[in-house]
Amino acid sequence: MSLSRSPSPRAGGGWSSPGLASDFNSISGRSSPRKTYPDLYMNGSAASGSGSVTWASAKAKSDEVNGYPSFSTRKTGFFSRHARRISNSLPRFNLGGRRDFSDREKLGRGRWYPNGGSKFDRFKTFVGNVTRRMKLRLLIVLLLLLSVILFNVTPLHTVYRRTSWLGGGSKYVIVLAANVGGGVMDWKGPREWAIERDSVKNKRKYAKKWGYDLEIVDMSTKKRYAHEWRESWEKVDTMRNCMRKYPKAEWFWWLDLNTFIMEPSISLQHQLFNSLGANTYRNINDYNPLNITHPPAGPYLDPIALSPTGDNKTSSIDLIVPQDCAGFNLGSFFLRRSAWTDRLLDIWWDPVLYEQKHMEWEHKEQDALEHLYGAHPWIRSHTAFIQQRRINSFPKGACGGEGDGYPDKRFHYSEADRDFLVNMAGCEWGRDCWGEMYNFRELSNRLNRSRWERLKDGLGERWRSLTGKKEEKEEGEENKEEKKEG
Repeated sequence: MSLSRSPSPRAGGGWSSPGLASDFNSISGRSSPRKTYPDLYMNGSAASGSGSVTWASAKAKSDEVNGYPSFSTRKTGFFSRHARRISNSLPRFNLGGRRDFSDREKLGRGRWYPNGGSKFDRFKTFVGNVTRRMKLRLLIVLLLLLSVILFNVTPLHTVYRRTSWLGGGSKYVIVLAANVGGGVMDWKGPREWAIERDSVKNKRKYAKKWGYDLEIVDMSTKKRYAHEWRESWEKVDTMRNCMRKYPKAEWFWWLDLNTFIMEPSISLQHQLFNSLGANTYRNINDYNPLNITHPPAGPYLDPIALSPTGDNKTSSIDLIVPQDCAGFNLGSFFLRRSAWTDRLLDIWWDPVLYEQKHMEWEHKEQDALEHLYGAHPWIRSHTAFIQQRRINSFPKGACGGEGDGYPDKRFHYSEADRDFLVNMAGCEWGRDCWGEMYNFRELSNRLNRSRWERLKDGLGERWRSLTGKKEEKEEGEENKEEKKEG
């Protein structure tokens, strides 16, 4: 006879099973083995009926003592027990050859194995691994390279340098007198054309680099200047017209034709305007070749006019003028847009000055400004002076030559100090204008070479010193150019 339940493991007693001969026939199949547990009580007393405890009550009591939670089987719900069967019965779709991630990876796929595969495959794998490791570094390098290309090679650098709230280049206008027609008294020859070509090219390149406006003024013969012998006075009228043409500009920089910017890598902001107070001085007594009495005296003058430095505010500076050995020099000067400037230009352009004094004043509009500065105290309070070599260095022959204290550190160009601009003032009076322009142009090109050009020229000079050969071809080309321009 088969047993539906296993017998108790205890000898002589245990669970009773149907059909099993036992001395405990009176005990039902749901009872605990007949043994009393005097220490087990229900609610503080022995169980009712006898000293035996039922299996369910003993199990509950054991759970309370041991503190273990009741055991429950997993996947008791319908969906939990049949999830795999239901998922396998659902339809499948073709995802375009997508690899099943449950497939086992094949050994050697995308891995580096020194002893397996061809050299080309090993190289590709090695490059791929290195590239993955250096991905961030390569991205940074590419971004830097892109920034250099955008802001230095493409015209984008002109855009951000011109913007008023970035580079601020739109606030500056360079005014250059071209004198295309040759003037009233003298028509231009080949050398004059060559000077004008180099000067205009120099200013145009500089203005484009820093985002400035360039106004090339045609100083050809005009009746309104010629019939009154007013040539060179027209720069006053030209500055006033430029202020009308560029209403958003703040500073206007006048340059004579015989000037050359030697350091095009330096902006006007860096050279002058970022530290305007430190680069200028208001008291003419610091250098006063004209012996002008300063400050003026008079009972009708206000404290600002009586002060040798005005109000000491850079915001009140509207005129910046350098001084050479003879006085004011207007070959390179700055004017700021203001009501004071409009008033000055109107008086400066007044016919009374040039009609009565044009035969007496040798330097014309320059002498007129010196007269106005000395006679009108209101002009002094808005005028500042600047060291001449800051914006207007002289070459040899201007303000003294050999034997006359040359070079004078106040006036003459210094290659060691890398002066910003050179003005060949007075070169038409006994000096070679084209020769000076050519020499300073070549010097500027040599001083502003790139690193690659310096390396290339250094290797070339080293090779020529070893071989003893001269650049006959370059010398021939220079001679041809000089003959052609002569």
